[in-house]
Amino acid sequence: MIQTILLKNRPEGKPSVSDFEFVKDESDVTIKDGELLLETTYVSVDPYLRGRMSDAKSYVPPFELNKPVHSGVVAKVLASKNDNFKEGDFVSGMLDWKTKQISNGEGLLKVDGSKAPLSTYLGVLGMTGLTAYLGLNQIGKPKAGETLVVSGAAGAVGSVVGQIGKILGLNVIGIAGTDEKVEMLKSKFGFDAAINYNTTKDMKAAIAAAAPNGVDIYFDNVGGPISDAVLFNINKFARMIICGAISVYNNTELPQSISVQPFLVKNSALMQGFIVSNYADKFPEAMKELSTWLAEGKLTYTETVVNGFENIPSAFIDLFDGKNKGKMIVKI
Repeated sequence: MIQTILLKNRPEGKPSVSDFEFVKDESDVTIKDGELLLETTYVSVDPYLRGRMSDAKSYVPPFELNKPVHSGVVAKVLASKNDNFKEGDFVSGMLDWKTKQISNGEGLLKVDGSKAPLSTYLGVLGMTGLTAYLGLNQIGKPKAGETLVVSGAAGAVGSVVGQIGKILGLNVIGIAGTDEKVEMLKSKFGFDAAINYNTTKDMKAAIAAAAPNGVDIYFDNVGGPISDAVLFNINKFARMIICGAISVYNNTELPQSISVQPFLVKNSALMQGFIVSNYADKFPEAMKELSTWLAEGKLTYTETVVNGFENIPSAFIDLFDGKNKGKMIVKI
């Protein structure tokens, strides 16, 4: 039997479990020449998937209604008629939310569980790590001694960005939503300072206190009022890396925000959005660096692992309530 999760409705505001539909297929599965049968092991749930649930122009087409949702997956090869893969291999790639599926092998990468836990290929050694490394280096162009502020710092990308910042000699300040996360940023990930935005009345002043020399680089994962507060603290020639805006993804009305142009002009500052595939030619270099740092113990990670295929939608929804520390992954 194969179970599949379809997108049933386009969410209005925050998604709910009722926006998804579970279907079962009892048919026999046979593969043809060039194909392989995969069994899902781990599924990545990520905030950007929310955008693909809306029928709006974006950098990737929206998900189709009544069709499978897909995201980053690590899967085991159960059977193969493809010369590039053999039974027992593990692979990662963009795959459907299915317990089993057939692939022609395109877009799949072999991953080695003996070198690092398989789940890391969806996190620190996967798109998460690549996003952190390439966004910070290609747009942020960090220089030792500068100050880096990271919002959503206890999340999958943010926690890696901060660690890379420390490796590169930056002063790193993280912004997160609980005291527990703030403590984790400092004790586990080595951030120099961290701010709980839920208990801080004046974020503008709190950032100024944590960054008395101003902010040179801002890695933005959240958008909204937190990012507005950072603008008041940027230095001349500051670089603002726009990776995500989870605080506004579920808004049903256009968010009200301050105008960024005066801040950019006054400080000759750069604000640039990106998606990781912009830098696909640099993936090998980034993977090599990330793997080395992980092996040397310079880079660590935290995962929130939810068990059970049936819990994929709820794990995804929990991202919008900040219930994850580090990468949110579902183990099948």
